[in-house]
Amino acid sequence: MYFANELVDMRKSFDTLSDYVQFQLGHDPQSGDVFIFIGKRRNRMKILIWEDSGFWICNKRLEQGTFSKQIIKLQSGNSTCISSAQLHNLLEGIIVLSSRKLKRYKRKKAA
Repeated sequence: MYFANELVDMRKSFDTLSDYVQFQLGHDPQSGDVFIFIGKRRNRMKILIWEDSGFWICNKRLEQGTFSKQIIKLQSGNSTCISSAQLHNLLEGIIVLSSRKLKRYKRKKAA
């Protein structure tokens, strides 16, 4: 899963988010990876996913509060690779100030 480090206009839809992934983030939007975007007011999130027959967009609007800037600060560059646990924390409003991750198997990507 890739988290866009810059805040995005939430009026963007399938084609414009797909173009953003390709030209701003430098990834293939049809790779099957998950791309996560936060709105400028930080109370909205969109998730773009490619499935065999087309794109999915999932939306989330917070009725109160904002999404944390913590993940945006994880890495420099246009996007940050995050885990499902980090996405869950972001959605639930959990801020982890300090943690230690135990070593786990990670499959290498084919070249």
